[in-house]
Amino acid sequence: MKAVLFREFGGPEKLSYEDVAEPKISESEALIRVRACALNHLDIWARQGTRGERIPMPHISGCDISGEIARVGSLVKNHKPGDKALIAPGISDGTCEYCATGWDSLCESYKIIGYETQGGYAEYATVPSQNVLPIPDHLSFEEAASVPLVFLTAWHMLTTRAHLIAGETVLVWAAGSGVGSAAIQVAKVLGAKVIATAGNDEKLDRAKQIGADWVVNHHTQDVPTEVKRVTNGRKANVVFDHIGQATWEKSMRSMAPAGRLVNCGVTSGGKAEIDIRYIFVRQFSL
Repeated sequence: MKAVLFREFGGPEKLSYEDVAEPKISESEALIRVRACALNHLDIWARQGTRGERIPMPHISGCDISGEIARVGSLVKNHKPGDKALIAPGISDGTCEYCATGWDSLCESYKIIGYETQGGYAEYATVPSQNVLPIPDHLSFEEAASVPLVFLTAWHMLTTRAHLIAGETVLVWAAGSGVGSAAIQVAKVLGAKVIATAGNDEKLDRAKQIGADWVVNHHTQDVPTEVKRVTNGRKANVVFDHIGQATWEKSMRSMAPAGRLVNCGVTSGGKAEIDIRYIFVRQFSL
């Protein structure tokens, strides 16, 4: 089969388009004929060698996979060849205390398909059968592939971690990103009001189209000032951040008392400073 892979860490020039052997499946796995695979920031980190000791080499990336079932193992009874499939990206053992309480991503054996295993930048991919989900008829393969990691992450951040409830206000940084656009839609389903930031008019318009109540250009406007203005001084109950260092101080200034900051990324850097008194006086949760 054809696949895009890399044999050493580095830039995009390390990627190559090659013929490789079609993967074999175990009795509890499914072979997916890949129809679409989204580009996730995790794929870039894998190629660059972030936590490189966890990445099997040579490596086929691709965490967000959709396609059709080509073949199933002998123990797989709830899926059949030809079914349209969306692949849940996380693999856990299902037996530890974290898995038993719904915290699968904290499982000691947790892996992400396409990061710690071979992924979807190929004609075929092998996945555990329990990771196979049906695709609704109204979604294309491309639309389905845009869902897995970003929507799982956004849902976990806003529900499990931030406990966002109807009527609250959430600030979503960088709404033009996959996880940012997912956060807007999840927040609206939960009944929250959304302030979304982006760096250009096209992304701001798109944020409005998918549900943002207010939009702020984080390049030309002061985000904390705008958050305070549109909320009539109350500020945001929840800040959804995946930028890190560059937005840290502004996130703090944008939160209402008892506000919650949730973070899933550090694309601008992983180190930030804060006066700890500011956290406990305003009773923030991070």
